[in-house]
Amino acid sequence: MNQKTVLITGASRGIGRACARTFAEHGYHLVLNCHQHVDYLESLRCELEQEYAVSCRLSHGDISDEVYVDSLFAEIADSGDSLDVLINNAGIAHMGLLQDMTLEQWNRVLNVNLTSQFLCCRRAVPLMLKQHRGSIVNTSSVWGIHGASCEAAYSAAKGGVNAFTKALARELAPSGIRVNAVAFGAVDTDMNQMLDAGERGILCDEIPLGRMAEPHEAGAFLYDIACCHPYLTAQVLTLDGGWM
Repeated sequence: MNQKTVLITGASRGIGRACARTFAEHGYHLVLNCHQHVDYLESLRCELEQEYAVSCRLSHGDISDEVYVDSLFAEIADSGDSLDVLINNAGIAHMGLLQDMTLEQWNRVLNVNLTSQFLCCRRAVPLMLKQHRGSIVNTSSVWGIHGASCEAAYSAAKGGVNAFTKALARELAPSGIRVNAVAFGAVDTDMNQMLDAGERGILCDEIPLGRMAEPHEAGAFLYDIACCHPYLTAQVLTLDGGWM
């Protein structure tokens, strides 16, 4: 009866998938979203329900679409479940010169990486206010702090995530809802598979710990920030192996 619920967006692969596994290990009821890789999400549900005996509800849709997000949260509210944790993890990257980028590409990067977090937080807050508690963790990037050449839109979106996190945290703190962000460095996910072996070697040489983070490390850190520090809010915490 006291089982807690987490919603994780972008949960089919990489950080989101690893994060779902960590929450399942701790007995959370899972609501998992993805847009494209539905088969991956289905396989994850089978794994987690068998290994951890948790319930796992799937939702397929574009998390930057207002109509879809409203329907997703309506389903959560109608189910009678609480919403204890929101992990805003969905994101896409775009590499290339700014002068070659179309407005459609720019808008897509900002919508998926930033607007989706606004849409989800806007609907999550009323559910959390009912129980006078909750935790929101937004996935960000070191590029949102430092900026990356040929990733202007992605850097701008993640910089927006950082500012949004700090502002919303101060707005919600009196209501017992915490909001933080994690600025990840290089994590060994599909998003970095565009790098060949030589490029990966150069990148790892730049990181003091000498390697990328593993997805399970990123997922465990998201759980830790969301659940283990009741006095922590309005922070953008970096997990980058000392890179930046």
